[in-house]
Amino acid sequence: MQFTAWSRDLRVTADGTGVVSHVGAVLLRMLADRAGLTQAVSAGLARRNCWPGHDRGRVLVDLAVMIADGGEAICDIDVLRHQGEVFGPVASAATCWRALDEIGDMQLRRIGKARAQVRARVWALLGQLPAARAAGRDIGDGVVVLDVDSTIVLAHSDKDGAAPTYKHSYGFHPILVTCDNTGELLAIKLRPGNAGANTATDHLAVLEQAVAQIPAAHRRHLLVRGDSAAATHAVLDWLVEQGKRRGRRVEYSIGWAIGEPERTAIAGIPTSAWSPAINADGGIREGAQVAELTGLLQLDSWPDGMRVIVRRERPHPGAQLSLFEEQDGWRYTAFVTGTKIGALQWLEARHRAHARVEDRIRTSKDTGLGRLPSREFAINQAWCTTVAIAVDLIRWLQLLGLTGDLALAEPKRLRYRVLHTAARLVHGQRRRRLRIPATWPWATQITAAFDRIAAIPAPG
Repeated sequence: MQFTAWSRDLRVTADGTGVVSHVGAVLLRMLADRAGLTQAVSAGLARRNCWPGHDRGRVLVDLAVMIADGGEAICDIDVLRHQGEVFGPVASAATCWRALDEIGDMQLRRIGKARAQVRARVWALLGQLPAARAAGRDIGDGVVVLDVDSTIVLAHSDKDGAAPTYKHSYGFHPILVTCDNTGELLAIKLRPGNAGANTATDHLAVLEQAVAQIPAAHRRHLLVRGDSAAATHAVLDWLVEQGKRRGRRVEYSIGWAIGEPERTAIAGIPTSAWSPAINADGGIREGAQVAELTGLLQLDSWPDGMRVIVRRERPHPGAQLSLFEEQDGWRYTAFVTGTKIGALQWLEARHRAHARVEDRIRTSKDTGLGRLPSREFAINQAWCTTVAIAVDLIRWLQLLGLTGDLALAEPKRLRYRVLHTAARLVHGQRRRRLRIPATWPWATQITAAFDRIAAIPAPG
């Protein structure tokens, strides 16, 4: 009986009034409006002599808010729609479907321009762009780091573009670019499941979109990181050409496959040429070493100044090694870079920080990317773009509105503590007030976030 005593006098009825759930969705929607995103997307999707019942920019932003709030299906828009006292009219699921169906290549380009325009405003509001870090220190003053990678999105039904993947699963193989400084999802390209991991045209397309998302004032010094799938002549040549533009410096740090020439070169490295590697906090990493292979390889067909750096590390128990690695018991990885100045240990640690993109892919899948809603490829691509907006809204909320542990929390924790908070809606003095319970541990931080977002000047 002692275990049920707490609920003995508890009754549940469906006659409550003035109660609002998912208060954090109000924060996200207000942020989108105050930053100018809703207005910019609305202008981009406007059609001549067409006045839909629900503005398409408003619909797309509401979908992004719903996704950021944890919605996984378009019908989840009803969570916002049935709280009209706060949000006003919200489009139905059917209207949301139509809005996504209307988005083609031209609309995607216009949405991209709108996002870039608003991103410039948000970065200006930040005052100082957060620095990307590696090995316990900043990568460089004003350096914007772009991480490109691909992932598998599983499909559990026969959808347009779904196909067997190289990982022996079934679904899609999107490629995306994130900003390591801010955690934003700059660009995403949905691809069929059988798309090649090292398809240069796809890498170039998504990198061009990502660079276009960076405000012009911050394009002066870029670092592009990727795994070995991006190590193609076309991609590296493009990066070098980008670095030749006036007033722009572009560095790269790209994974490199270890083939027979690299194995031969590694075997010829004297023991004295290996230097200790450093770990994530800048200290010496036991059992790991780095060395340079550049002068031991034939690289005439690759960009001038390209360096090849190799790392070896004692593998963890149970790790699978190649026949070459089994000979000496080391596990080898390599990458290439055009950076001419810098200790090998630092350049290798800077490259290894690319692994953070895996966390961003994971959280993106938790923010709508893990479940594509439609059988039609075009609608799913529009959904992916909406996911990118949702990821950005979460990061903008953390950068502009939240502090402490909430500013660093992953989406699941942020939803549990902030976005899904309930409050009472009170009317009085021609105002509406959302009253969050004083006993809620994060109530003060939520109200402070509302004040900071409300203080953002309205877009012109």
